[in-house]
Amino acid sequence: MKEYGFIRVGAIVNKLSLANPMKNAEEIIKEIKKAVNLGVSIVTTPELSLTGYTCGDLFLQDQLLNDSENALQKILEETKKLDIISIVGMPIKHNNQLFNCAVVMEKGKILGVIPKTYIPNYQEFYEARWFSSSKDLKTNELELLGQSVPISTNLLFQDKTLKEITFAIDICEDLWTVTPPSDYHALYGATIIFNLSSSNELIGKHEYRKNLVAMQSAKTISAYIYASSGVMESTSDVVFGGASMIYENGSELVENKRFEIESNIITADIDVLKLANDRRKNRSYMNNTPSLEYNVIKVEVIDTIEELQRDYKEYPFVPSNESERNNRCEEIIEIQSSAIARRLIQLGNPKCIIGMSGGLDSTLAYLVIVKAFEKLNRDTKDIIGITMPGFGTTGRTYQNAIDLVKEYGATLKEISIKEASLLHMKDIGLPETDRSVTYENIQARERTQILMDVANMEGGLVIGTGDLSELALGWCTYNGDHMSMYAVNTSIPKTLVRFLVSRVADQTEGKKKEVLQDILDTPISPELLPADKAGNILQKTESSIGPYVLHDFFLYHFLRYGATPKKIYILAQHTFKSNFSNEEIKKWLKVFIKRFFTQQFKRNCIPDGVKVGSISLSPRGDLRMPSDASVDAWLKELDEIND
Repeated sequence: MKEYGFIRVGAIVNKLSLANPMKNAEEIIKEIKKAVNLGVSIVTTPELSLTGYTCGDLFLQDQLLNDSENALQKILEETKKLDIISIVGMPIKHNNQLFNCAVVMEKGKILGVIPKTYIPNYQEFYEARWFSSSKDLKTNELELLGQSVPISTNLLFQDKTLKEITFAIDICEDLWTVTPPSDYHALYGATIIFNLSSSNELIGKHEYRKNLVAMQSAKTISAYIYASSGVMESTSDVVFGGASMIYENGSELVENKRFEIESNIITADIDVLKLANDRRKNRSYMNNTPSLEYNVIKVEVIDTIEELQRDYKEYPFVPSNESERNNRCEEIIEIQSSAIARRLIQLGNPKCIIGMSGGLDSTLAYLVIVKAFEKLNRDTKDIIGITMPGFGTTGRTYQNAIDLVKEYGATLKEISIKEASLLHMKDIGLPETDRSVTYENIQARERTQILMDVANMEGGLVIGTGDLSELALGWCTYNGDHMSMYAVNTSIPKTLVRFLVSRVADQTEGKKKEVLQDILDTPISPELLPADKAGNILQKTESSIGPYVLHDFFLYHFLRYGATPKKIYILAQHTFKSNFSNEEIKKWLKVFIKRFFTQQFKRNCIPDGVKVGSISLSPRGDLRMPSDASVDAWLKELDEIND
């Protein structure tokens, strides 16, 4: 999994024996071994985990400092054969000063020592009584347990084979400052930040702490692993809850249960290649980077992951939480309707012309137009919904289209395309029995011509209904449904369209709700081929090009994170293992990749359309891609997959 950018990290909150480094070392060793069994490659403990944070003036005792070094020696000896990098907090004496440090070690070797920079000395904190800041360092090297070791805040630990696996250290208060050291660590390449902390508990502090970690992770586009001292610290004045958490680019992956007496460990699989991709896309990320000297220490991060520990959403465009999903749907419809309203104002409030198929896409576009008219206090009679029955139109979709237009008070027009299509087939010499793509596209282009002509007659604006998923796959007829005067669904993926219509249905009553619900239950189809003898839809889109739930998943990871075909396959395999076989996933992924590359010519000339999410295919704002790009390398990588 390492080749795909995944690395498993962990945070230990060790059961503390205050001022007893050797006993703490034994507990930490036990937890490190547990981390190894859990497949962790890099693990951290809290701040001053070898001594305890609340030792007070005992930090000035040689006995405690000497015992700490002896305890560190024991950890080195006991972990030298383990495939793990460990980070331990302890006091370090150096050049007549005492520093609150993180010690990074691997296979019996001390890789580096990172001293704390910001020393809190307010309210319940008075660290300046014992510890110096990293700013007071006189040299950047020290002798520790017979090893010559770099000591500096500006240390980066980088994997020998995958440089995107680079980590650095914050220590507690460093995070709470205006400009944490990890700001610069990230700018200089750290995708992973470990924070060794001792943060006491106060009412409301935990949520603030979580927000702080989330924000720093998001701001630096990094994985942030936070471990804080537990309840066995001194309670003379305060209580420590042992909070630990792991975030990736602002999103929580895992959090522990606080106030545990015994040791505990949390783990998570982070994706450093995803983080690196986000940084490259963000052209502001490296602006005004200060000139600093960093010491890059090469490490060997072992690939320990056999199966991913993290879950990916089957519907990445759709929030899984119902309340969040409802709010998101309402916001999207507000964005869409505001976009149409603005365009109508610009054009002197013309009528809106829309083709009504009785399917999900045209239903969503129609509902958005209605919402825009509400914003403008306009009569919905100026919305002209045109149903255009063709050779594949079924009674179900035909009736739903008619009912939907009438229920919202719009103007209904019915214009059959059968006669015109047959005449055109005759003109170009296409047999009436033909069922090729030409037969289908004749109907799609006839419908578009009708919409455009009616718009000219009425002084109106044709609103396009095609969605993001169709654009990605090129599943539209060039200069047919591909074209409109404004495309309202252009950045809405197919899997999200359903939830948007469903949200409106939930807020509706009576006949409107009944019609919307039946549309939601109708199979996705362009209805360009004749129905069966019973009038049921035979032509089902997903039978031809594959399940949209897979295509939207592929699209999200392909464009949002620049994932390779192999990685997308691994993620889909992990996510859809209960629903699709490996062969099915590979088959439809190949379809997606091939169509995405070969259909760019359609996307290069799409009409204006509103962007609502992070992914859009507009050639003006989001995707600048040549129509002639070779797909060979992407398909070759997919062919190399051997399960």
